[in-house]
Amino acid sequence: MDIERSILDVFTSATAKYAERPAFTCLGQTLTIGDIDRLSAQFASYLQNHTNLKPGDCVAVQLPNVLQYPVAVFGALRAGMVVVNTNPLYTQREIKHQLNDSGAKALVVLANIADTAAAVIEETSVEQVIVSEIADLHPPLKRVLINTVAKHIKKMVPDFHFSNQVNFRDAMSSGAKQPHQDVQRTPDDIAVLQYTGGTTGVAKGAMLTNRNLVANMEQVREALGDSMKEGEEIYIAPLPLYHIYAFTIHCMALFATGNHSILIPNPRDIPAFVKTLKGVRFTGFVGLNTLFNGLMRNPDFANLDFSKLHTTASGGMALTRDTAKRWEEMTGCVVTEGYGMTETSPVVSFNPSEAVQLGTVGKAVPSTEVKVIDENGNDLPNNTPGELCVRGPQVMKGYWERPEATAETIDSEGWLKTGDMAVIQDDGYIKIVDRKKDMIIVSGFNVYPNEIEDIVSAHPKVTEAAAVGIPDERTGETVKLFVVKADSSLSEEEIIAYCRENMTAYKVPKNIEFRDDLPKTNVGKILRRELRDEELKKVETAVSA
Repeated sequence: MDIERSILDVFTSATAKYAERPAFTCLGQTLTIGDIDRLSAQFASYLQNHTNLKPGDCVAVQLPNVLQYPVAVFGALRAGMVVVNTNPLYTQREIKHQLNDSGAKALVVLANIADTAAAVIEETSVEQVIVSEIADLHPPLKRVLINTVAKHIKKMVPDFHFSNQVNFRDAMSSGAKQPHQDVQRTPDDIAVLQYTGGTTGVAKGAMLTNRNLVANMEQVREALGDSMKEGEEIYIAPLPLYHIYAFTIHCMALFATGNHSILIPNPRDIPAFVKTLKGVRFTGFVGLNTLFNGLMRNPDFANLDFSKLHTTASGGMALTRDTAKRWEEMTGCVVTEGYGMTETSPVVSFNPSEAVQLGTVGKAVPSTEVKVIDENGNDLPNNTPGELCVRGPQVMKGYWERPEATAETIDSEGWLKTGDMAVIQDDGYIKIVDRKKDMIIVSGFNVYPNEIEDIVSAHPKVTEAAAVGIPDERTGETVKLFVVKADSSLSEEEIIAYCRENMTAYKVPKNIEFRDDLPKTNVGKILRRELRDEELKKVETAVSA
């Protein structure tokens, strides 16, 4: 494993070897690896010759899965700058915090969501805003048609104004008139500031270096083995590229091996998503539990061509056994679940496709050490639940300008405490028991929401479920279960009876609430914390009354 290379080294190698291969397709338009090379050079030239930015400065990229994303990201990296991946769904408060915390001097933003940033941009350090429309990299006639429909017919583009604005196409045109200069960075230089979700407090920027990202790319490639053949793969990319999981798979591992990613700008539009897949003999699919469920509920999904599909990778949230089973039955492809986090670039472990153990997140990827510890930091033996710790070349440099938070998370020996409760089996497979903070304690017994959700989700009348702990005078905490029905006839009594058949008494939910949907992050992970906070507010209101 060569982890002394930079992302620029990886990029240069791929463009030299696979220039004619398709790299990214979106809304019917395909860019080859050679196209990405040419266009990212133009964007790098614009940053170098038409702004005041210098190597090491931060460029925030707030784009969904459109062709402009890889062009802007690789362009910024080639100019020696740090990419700040920014969620297009951010509120004004969130985008203002991230821009100020990172000190970003430029922002690349999609016109469809630009009004949010425009409302706070004057309160940030951003000097230059580059605004892109959705089809800016399509051929002229198609570009005008798509952009016009989006703006004037579908009314998808709100009014906004930046005093320091340039259009993406104008920036590219300016950049094309002057040569750029690739800026080589060292392996230990920061390449990406990847902000944590912020569901546990103020969002922090994980400093991911060239070494971190190149190492994890190599680890993923080695873990996938023959499942990622050079120049032969077509992977579906519904997860946002600004999320580190999708970034490492599609912009690093697949790009480096000359492979093709089909970008899905809006995976929540399931009918349009399925329509995009028609006629595509895709070989790989990167997703998560809620997305798999959503697709399988669409009647047209089962009619797609799965004959070439050999890899389905799941991450981001727990994969339920029922979902994995139904996906394999429908597509003929086993789901290989992995585990990772923003702070580990992100992949820590992965199930080998030839030896999947459902209910586990596989074995640690190459060059990665894992262990579990108790509350006092003592190492625990195999098959004993404890907090999972990780050490390897993919572990972040630390949190941006937060030395105390870094010291709390990474010890002097390089072990990163994940905050996840896990068991390491004798065979090396890892089972995530739950988030440490999500664990429910009922009468002194540890209850793990993942286990309850996995069992309940297997019920034929359940679409999805979430379990949280709520205060209880007698037992300290008790389990409350939120359920989305797949069948309107499902009753509370039926769920309770099912749980009693399948789990120990203290784990059985005492409260059931049916909902039309559950709160989720932008990538589809159920927000237990939001549900728990709602319950705590109810308790506080009752007490104050």
